Amino acid sequence: MNSSTSASAPSSDVVPCTDLSCRAPLFILLKSSAVWLVLSSLFGFLATMTFHKPDIFADCSVLTYGRLRGVSSSMFLYGFCLQAGIATMLWLFVRIGRTPLVHGVVTCAGAALWNLGVTIGVIGIFSGDMTGFETLEMPRYAALVLFIAYTVLGIVAALTLRNREPGTFSVSHWLLIAALFWFPWIYSTANLLLLTFPVRGVTQSVIAWWYANNLQFVWFSLVGLGTGFYFIPKLANRVLHSTCLAAISFWFLILFGSWGGIPNRAPVPAWMPALSTIGTVLTVFVLLTVAMNACRTLGCGIPNDLPEEDRLPLRFIKFGLFAFLLAGAMNIIGSLLQVSSYTDFTWFVPAKAGLQSYGFFAMTLFGAIYYFAPTLVAGKFWCPKLARAHFLLAAAGVILGLLPLAIGGVVQGSQLLNPATPFMDIVKHTVMFIRISSIGDILLLAGNVIFAINLIGGIIRYYRAQVEVIYTAATADVIAAGGRP
Repeated sequence: MNSSTSASAPSSDVVPCTDLSCRAPLFILLKSSAVWLVLSSLFGFLATMTFHKPDIFADCSVLTYGRLRGVSSSMFLYGFCLQAGIATMLWLFVRIGRTPLVHGVVTCAGAALWNLGVTIGVIGIFSGDMTGFETLEMPRYAALVLFIAYTVLGIVAALTLRNREPGTFSVSHWLLIAALFWFPWIYSTANLLLLTFPVRGVTQSVIAWWYANNLQFVWFSLVGLGTGFYFIPKLANRVLHSTCLAAISFWFLILFGSWGGIPNRAPVPAWMPALSTIGTVLTVFVLLTVAMNACRTLGCGIPNDLPEEDRLPLRFIKFGLFAFLLAGAMNIIGSLLQVSSYTDFTWFVPAKAGLQSYGFFAMTLFGAIYYFAPTLVAGKFWCPKLARAHFLLAAAGVILGLLPLAIGGVVQGSQLLNPATPFMDIVKHTVMFIRISSIGDILLLAGNVIFAINLIGGIIRYYRAQVEVIYTAATADVIAAGGRP
């Protein structure tokens, strides 16, 4: 991996042509993803409010819990995660390959089409046209638009990758290329078998679990680890400890990561949950190799001699890596038959998914964006105080929002196994953990708003400066001519 160069963002007033080629498309993707992130947090918080006051939206069918949850999940997964992940992937292909982004106008069109698809899907969910499958709530006409948009963006990414300079293929490429082709495979398969030519019976649930696991665990891990394997040595100004360990992480994730997701108590043939458990347990090698690689590359902590513009992205990525290891451990432990009886179909499951999607994936992308967004412009881009506030709020929000849910899920599962405990007592005890978790939701919402303000503000400042330069140059001759005697 090419990590011997300085990690600091370029301080020159001249933007390299490679970064210049992807500036407009990435700004569209990043700005849109930030807006969807804020909206997802807002609607997610409104959905949580229905647990505290069930009749708060009783007179408005559009704001029922099911629709709010589906809208929030779709906005977060497809509006933010997929879109920001694609933006990061494109930048890494450009930067590592030392080649300009091909067909920038086509990329902008693909980004606009993607946002159109998310908008159509959200409107469909609000109108009641929701599929009912978790992580795949948007109707199939929206899924078709998303698939076409991803095809456009994927072709651009593949062509950019093909044009890379010789000798620039790195560890990150392994994971990002796999992710590039992984999503269209799982997304098209799930949509065809669940929405277009729906299978019957319990097979629908099996495919839905398969898709959710492949999206939230495999695809997020491929993009997140590919990003981390580039930025950790880059920001620490060191060389990745072991390419061999990275290869082990990659192959175990590819070979066994997609097996999981089926609960042990699911009403399916016994071999399915058993195979799912085996595959999930084998991902322990992914956790061990990633942990060894990161610890031996980064050391015990963040180097003290790093500039602040590198320390903050590294904090985000380091937090995301820890969340990845914790979420993976929870996934493995929760898949064991003795433990799953306490955790399946409880709040432990969404806590684990949230730790993987926001704690790991979103935090890793935040770190990447905080580094590469300033490389697209000349001069200052971020407000450092807002960036630091975002990290503190996001980290605290993940801890306060997901830890109570995980604990509450275990308590909920143990009470559900006790036939002497009335169900309403279980609900009352669970609400206490949800109320604590709501504090974390508020912190995440505040952090997401700060991130959006900081990002969109930087983009607006850049384009305002460009307009001022163009206006000054265009009127210079007129002013000079008007000033003559």
